[in-house]
Amino acid sequence: MQPLPLKQIHPLWLRCCHWINAVTVAGMICSGWRIYNASPLFSFNYPAALTLGGWLGGALLWHFALMWILLINATIYLTLGICSGRFRSKFFPLSWTSLKKSLTQALYGKLHHTNMQEYNMVQKVAYILIILDGAALLLSGLVLWKPVQFSLLTILFGGYDTARYIHFLCMNIMVLFIIIHLVMVLLVPRALLSMIRGH
Repeated sequence: MQPLPLKQIHPLWLRCCHWINAVTVAGMICSGWRIYNASPLFSFNYPAALTLGGWLGGALLWHFALMWILLINATIYLTLGICSGRFRSKFFPLSWTSLKKSLTQALYGKLHHTNMQEYNMVQKVAYILIILDGAALLLSGLVLWKPVQFSLLTILFGGYDTARYIHFLCMNIMVLFIIIHLVMVLLVPRALLSMIRGH
């Protein structure tokens, strides 16, 4: 008896973008922490062992180099996600009722993910929000990088100092998402396998 053909869950382009994002975002967070330590917003510093760059200048070089990789990769991801119809089929439609139900199940540890080809409502909303968070990180980062050249953005963000706080907040949202994402992978190891093998 012939084995059933394996159904593709994640196409090759998506898996490539995912792993490039994973490495690049990790590098940007760690180098960003080193940059933060040079001029903290709050009364704490990140442990040097968790930072990248060794000093402010080195961290900035890492941050800007990784920024271009992330920007190119994100552009490819968003373009293919929209043009292929994957975003439309995976992230929509949204339902407030389904979201409340999924959140309740998640809080009680009863949220199941048996069908790897479909996202539950919590996943849909989380992925949409993290894409928006990434856009806010990028735009606020442009203000911190070139506040004069991106003067309109600087005004829209309420000035350079406000953009720093927004950038910091969005970075923390990204870190929280990554932590939850990793916990979910530990709870559903098949999710990791599907992101490696595609099926």
